[in-house]
Amino acid sequence: MAEPRKTRSSATTAEIAVLGASGYTGAELVRLLLRHPKVAIKGLTADRKAGQAMSAVFPQFVGFDLPKLVTIEDLDPGAFDLIFCALPHATTQAVIKNVLEKVPEQKIVDLSADFRLSDPAAYEKWYGHPHQAIELQARAVYGLVEIYRDEIREARLVANPGCFTTTSILAIVPLIEAGAINPDEIVIDSKTGMTGAGRGARENMLFSEVSEGIHAYGVAHHRHMAELDQEFSRAANRPVTPTFTPHLAPMNRGIYATHYVRTEGKTTVEQIHRVLADFYKSEPFVQVLPMGEVPQSRHVRGSNHVQIGVIADRIAGRAIVISTLDNLVKGASGQAVQNMNLMLGYPETMGLEQLALFP
Repeated sequence: MAEPRKTRSSATTAEIAVLGASGYTGAELVRLLLRHPKVAIKGLTADRKAGQAMSAVFPQFVGFDLPKLVTIEDLDPGAFDLIFCALPHATTQAVIKNVLEKVPEQKIVDLSADFRLSDPAAYEKWYGHPHQAIELQARAVYGLVEIYRDEIREARLVANPGCFTTTSILAIVPLIEAGAINPDEIVIDSKTGMTGAGRGARENMLFSEVSEGIHAYGVAHHRHMAELDQEFSRAANRPVTPTFTPHLAPMNRGIYATHYVRTEGKTTVEQIHRVLADFYKSEPFVQVLPMGEVPQSRHVRGSNHVQIGVIADRIAGRAIVISTLDNLVKGASGQAVQNMNLMLGYPETMGLEQLALFP
């Protein structure tokens, strides 16, 4: 029998824990970290799956020498160089507060929504309860690398953005900052794959309930609206409230967002394209397609890449900006690894070089 494959380890290797490894984003973190040359996975937690091997929960990990799943209480938070939290919102606040009480200097990347909103009142409005760790919120950095790279390098608590919001912020914030579009006329039509809803067993997520159709949900009140409001308003230096409607599409992975915008002043659609192309010309994971080309979700599947296309509307003064990414990679775990690389001083692209899987 072949010897189990092992994660790389050396004196300079960072030891990593993943809390919530039995969910989709946790498993995606493990997939990416196993190929990262500078980290070793030393701790994995789950709740209902505690005591099991990771390969029993996700058979794609058969043959890899991974730690057994344990409860969070059985993990020593001081034993790691960085901890990923891939836990449900609300749960994470208490967990991170407890970790930082025990190990104040611990570095954490949180994939939940618990520290994304800088205003505690906004968190309470959108999530239905007061924030349980307000004192930590002030220390959290919003983990969208292309916008907050310098802040992330110095951070100890990074709030990984949502998948919908990453897709739209990358497409729209540079245009708001450049004064190229009217911030009060932004309409976002966004589609997500089924993994965006998590791995929990729910009747409305059965194959027969979702396949052969598409439907909107969270209409006029989806929680990711709070992140869009926050980041668009920061870019405009005044309140901005976009129209946003998410849809569930019968695919496993992907976010596909179509943005309808009105140009500002004498700005042309070609200038909108130039703003985005210039903004991202040195970014390793964001590609702005040639003017008029339409991106496809299948062309970023499995990768940490984002593709953005700009198309002229038939109505003068309007443009259509389309962006797409893999919700489990750049929309979650890949972005988290990108944040980890900055926090630990590694090259930003390390462990994230995989190209899209096509077909």
